[in-house]
Formats: sequence, structure tokens, C-alpha cells
Amino acid sequence: MRSWVHLYYFFPTPYSLLPLNQLVRDAKTHLKHQYNWYKTANKAKWNNLTEVQAVYPQTEAVGNLTVFNIKGNKYRLIVDLVYSDQIIYIKYILTHAEYDKDEWKNDPYF
Repeated sequence: MRSWVHLYYFFPTPYSLLPLNQLVRDAKTHLKHQYNWYKTANKAKWNNLTEVQAVYPQTEAVGNLTVFNIKGNKYRLIVDLVYSDQIIYIKYILTHAEYDKDEWKNDPYF
């Protein structure tokens, strides 16, 4: 049986500019919550947004992407869900403040 989550992770621009020690410090705060999301998503057989929202009610579609709230809405996990292939492309993991700047919406796939 094929696993649902195949991680294709693209580091967001804000993280690529951070010093390594700050990146590690910031990552420690959200990696546990991201891993919990990953474990759930890896077992899921989602076919549409409604099924995703049954597990994660705060999830929303924004453009062609899907936005999950991580760690009580402190972080936003922005992904491309390809339901037909059961693949998730992780596009961005942003703080709420970074998300609100809307720079991620410049992604050509948005």
C-alpha cells in the first residue's frame, strides 16, 4: 500500500535567510507539531477538502493550495494536496505574521 504523504519540502524564503542557530531554535518550536500532523496525514486517505476538515477543522483552501494551522494557529503549513495521487507537496511553513504578509501568494502555482 502506498503512503499518502510524500514530502517534497521547499524551504520558505524567510527561513533561507536566517542564521542557522536561529533556524534551529525556531524549528524546535514547531517540528513536534509538524511531525504530529505528518503522522496523521500519512495514515489518512483524503479525497477532498471536506474530509481533511473532518480531521483538521481550521484547514482552508487558498488558491490552489491548502493551509493548515499548526500549534494553535502560531504556524501555517501550506501544502499542495494532490488527492488523485495521494501526494502532499509541502510548500511553506510560516509563522502567522509571515503568512499575513501574503508573500507566499507570489508562488507561481498559487
